[in-house]
Amino acid sequence: MPTPLTHDDPYEFGSYRPIVRLGSGGMGTVYLARSAGGRTVAVKTMHASLAADPGSRTRFRLEADAARVIGKRHGAEVLDADTQADVPWIATEYVLGPPLDEAVRLAGPLPEASVRALGAALCGALGQLHSSDVVHRDLKPSNILVTAYGPKVIDFGIARAIGDEHLTRIGAAVGTPAFMSPEQAGGEEHTSAGDVFALAGVLVFAVGGHAPFGHGQTADLLYRVRYGDPDLRGVPASLVPILGPCLDKNPFRRPTTAQLAAQLHDGTGEFADHVPAVLLADIARRSAEVWLTTPERLSAPPDQPAETPTAPIARIPRRRMLLAASGLVLGTAAAGAGAWAWNRESGSGSQVSPAVGPSNSQVPKKQLDSIWQLQVADSPWGTVPAVLPLAVGGLVTLVAGQGLGGIDAASGRIAWTSDLMESHWQIATDGEQLVRMVEPEGSQQNAGKPGGFPLDLVSVSLVSGKAAEPFAQFTDFNGGISYNQVLCTADGVVYAVAGRGKYDTYFLASQSWSLFAVDISTGKRLWTKPLPARPDKSERLHFLSARVVGDILVGLQETNAGKVRIVARDTRTGTVRWDRPFDGVVPDRVQRPLATDSRNLYVGSGRLRALRLSDGTQVWDSTTARPGRTYGLPAVKDGVVYAVEKGHGLVAFDSDSGRALWEEQGNGGAKADLNAAPVIGTDYAYSKRSSALWAVDLAYHTPADSYKTTGDRFVAHEKAKVTIALGGHFLAAFPLG
Repeated sequence: MPTPLTHDDPYEFGSYRPIVRLGSGGMGTVYLARSAGGRTVAVKTMHASLAADPGSRTRFRLEADAARVIGKRHGAEVLDADTQADVPWIATEYVLGPPLDEAVRLAGPLPEASVRALGAALCGALGQLHSSDVVHRDLKPSNILVTAYGPKVIDFGIARAIGDEHLTRIGAAVGTPAFMSPEQAGGEEHTSAGDVFALAGVLVFAVGGHAPFGHGQTADLLYRVRYGDPDLRGVPASLVPILGPCLDKNPFRRPTTAQLAAQLHDGTGEFADHVPAVLLADIARRSAEVWLTTPERLSAPPDQPAETPTAPIARIPRRRMLLAASGLVLGTAAAGAGAWAWNRESGSGSQVSPAVGPSNSQVPKKQLDSIWQLQVADSPWGTVPAVLPLAVGGLVTLVAGQGLGGIDAASGRIAWTSDLMESHWQIATDGEQLVRMVEPEGSQQNAGKPGGFPLDLVSVSLVSGKAAEPFAQFTDFNGGISYNQVLCTADGVVYAVAGRGKYDTYFLASQSWSLFAVDISTGKRLWTKPLPARPDKSERLHFLSARVVGDILVGLQETNAGKVRIVARDTRTGTVRWDRPFDGVVPDRVQRPLATDSRNLYVGSGRLRALRLSDGTQVWDSTTARPGRTYGLPAVKDGVVYAVEKGHGLVAFDSDSGRALWEEQGNGGAKADLNAAPVIGTDYAYSKRSSALWAVDLAYHTPADSYKTTGDRFVAHEKAKVTIALGGHFLAAFPLG
């Protein structure tokens, strides 16, 4: 993952200027660098402390020599080097292709035809080395880059001339245990036959998805390599008699690279003809990505440590190609992560220190792959019901800390904050204006009688965050009851729930409740419909989610028994058009925005179904197309319904017929989160997997990128072209390409 340069990284290596770090370890650092003419290269360096050791410096020189021996056809072409510099370095071509281990993670075990072509090409690479009496000694998936023109072998850090023991201690095992030869594992002479053994292990990994001797502690691995039988599960029967002899414990019984190549492939066709489409797409993406990487260098640390902790610097987004595909070029990530946790004394709404509030101790210190990120405290009223970010105008609004805040969705700049302790379930938006209930001071004692404290509905300024004068006031409701609720707004009408009766911190059975609609422009109540009373001490809101589509208000309504019903009402009268149970769901898991188009409501959390909005009739059920499968929350866009299938990943269905259109390729979706509906962009769908947000290419149906995130709630901000994530005390923005 590219990371910014540090303040003390070199400013140039010969004619190449470093741009970002590609990786760093105990031996040295690898940089992405460019020449004055724009050529992009990889520069590998050795730490200056190691360069002081003559033996280490000699190994580094031999690595450059071995890379030159293998040549640009089979390896990364060496363009320049200075192994005598204080910080020795080697500049090679920047290879446009994934390492083989990443390729297998992306596409799953490769088809036999791909592995045969790969193996034959690698035989050519090793044959080139062996013809010059050089052995690689550390061939493994991460040291093989897959390009459209064939694999390239890299990292010759422990390569050496055959028979040369000068730089190797006798009896010491040097290499990677999972792909060592038995003789190498025993600290004995590793000849060209040892590279053949390692190559066979690499091909077993490529076609079967696992190393031939498993994984685990080094001592156990070395024992299995020397004495155990290889695990050839997943290897096609036609390849077993070819790879088996290569894994013989006796190096003299193994075939040569030329013999192996002849058995693997006849040499016809271009290498790209044998590469899965998902890998070709990844190679193309990397080709575009490299030109979108911009220089980043961190400032030097201050002479004295700050007295108060500072927020982490946001990393450069891991892959900018997603945005290039949609015509949007992403600039540098926000320079720092601001804290968003204010108290009543910060009435000015200014940004405050990350140390404010008890939630600060719970904020992870790791950095995120986000465009911007903000530390946020919990809502003052807790997180049940769920707190959701709202996209309105160019802002993201959220209740956190002491109240409501507005954040510029594109930059993460905090535009304004409030300390009015707003309730997050009493705020709604249609995407253009923000509406909320106002609880006047002292209204907790209001019994809903004329002359008492009214229930006020107000619009909130998107510029200042201040509430305007109420556009509607109702004295027949108790404005102080905590569980009054704003469901949604649409077409200039706000839909809300309010109660009459005595205030308490819980629902009271003596309270009466109503659903009603109000015209925002006139303040006129359009209709009122009764709702069931809640039992004493209940804290469950009447509605989990609601949305207006045309002349229908459809909502998920929780019953007193904890069941969920789908209820559709006429927006003009409030009359129920249809009402049906939503069986088998946990209420809190469906407390998310509803997936609808102009015709249907799409519901998941088990079976995936389409219900006709006009009458509630089931239009289709996923069990017809894919019986026995379980789905998470769906999303719909442009006639396609998307949902995560348990254990598999993203699946797309035709919204009219329920016919499965495509399913995610590769094995990356096995751990996809069913509780987070996918966010759909123009070219990518974004799906939560473990601690990352994955981008799935809508054209190739394969994972294209991933971003570390603590989020578990995601919404699209179409205007700013970002995906907003909330969770783990962070509000963050990721690409929406």
